[in-house]
Amino acid sequence: MSGHSKWSTIKREKGAKDAARGAVFTKLGNAIAIAARSGIDPETNFALRLAIDKARTANMPSANIQRALDRIKDKSAAQLQEILYEGYGPGGTAILVECATDNINRTYPEVRLAFSKHGGNIAEKGSVAFQFDRKGVIRVKATGDEIMLQALEAGAEDIQEEDGDSIVYTDPKALAKVRQALSDAGADVAEAELSYVPNTTVEVTDEATAGKLMRLMDALDDCDDVVNTHVNFDIDIPESHI
Repeated sequence: MSGHSKWSTIKREKGAKDAARGAVFTKLGNAIAIAARSGIDPETNFALRLAIDKARTANMPSANIQRALDRIKDKSAAQLQEILYEGYGPGGTAILVECATDNINRTYPEVRLAFSKHGGNIAEKGSVAFQFDRKGVIRVKATGDEIMLQALEAGAEDIQEEDGDSIVYTDPKALAKVRQALSDAGADVAEAELSYVPNTTVEVTDEATAGKLMRLMDALDDCDDVVNTHVNFDIDIPESHI
């Protein structure tokens, strides 16, 4: 299976820096509000549990988390909707953009501008998404045969090693079960989420193309309504050269 790559490492490091600045709290709050529409109890709503866990990992204050939950109860508040935009970046790379918005007339132009300004373009619905599979993705802070066996016995579909961690892929419906089994076995689960995993990966070795892609991804991340991005490229160039 393709999927996590050097780009995922860059993205994770950037996310940590953004979290330190508090820049991701709006996105995390929107993700919590979206998940809470299926129920505000994280014990029975696994999507909400994942969203809250992600917010806590980013050191989001409990008051902010509660405000996001309260938004669902407030009937006078503008309701959020989930939107998945599809697009192509420089070098023919495929990009999916998950948004949570209360105003599509604001969000779409922002996303479209980010693409067009940095050598990409918004694509028709379904023209990019077919290159990705919806998967559960669990990051475990360990590698080796023991973790692999634990994951496979719990129902994982695939395991890869990356930067000293194990990346465990599951069927979306099996994510909760596999995550719990790994935790019960004593594994250090760093994060778990539903993600779009590419079927194949485009290797980017041209510095100019890599630079355009990084600027495009930064522009998308700067959009408050963008909750997550998923790509099919792997930048095989030292970040200092981009």
